[in-house]
Amino acid sequence: MEDVKIGEILEPVGKEENESREQRVRRKFWSTAKRAARQIPFMEDVVAGYYCALDRDTPFRVRGMLLAALAYFVLPIDTIPDLFAGIGFTDDMAVLMAALAAVRAHITPAHRLAAKQALESED
Repeated sequence: MEDVKIGEILEPVGKEENESREQRVRRKFWSTAKRAARQIPFMEDVVAGYYCALDRDTPFRVRGMLLAALAYFVLPIDTIPDLFAGIGFTDDMAVLMAALAAVRAHITPAHRLAAKQALESED
């Protein structure tokens, strides 16, 4: 996936679009995460990013970037449809990795602990 495309996905948007993305992510995140868990080796980071994105103490720009990546992740139709086993989440992983790398300093130990506990409860 091209860097330009990832940059377009993670581009800042206004407050209304962020709120729309947040609602979409809240509705679809866990069902998508369950389907992707075996295909995304850094799922704990993704879940920590989810908690960081929903944290009102996280700066607006950081929340926006994470919500953009997570909204792309939960979309049923994207560059490579997620229903293709083995490669379906490849483009999602690229977008998520870019967003997580950009905001890593804002993902707190509390976000990581919440992610670890959420994933352990799913087992």
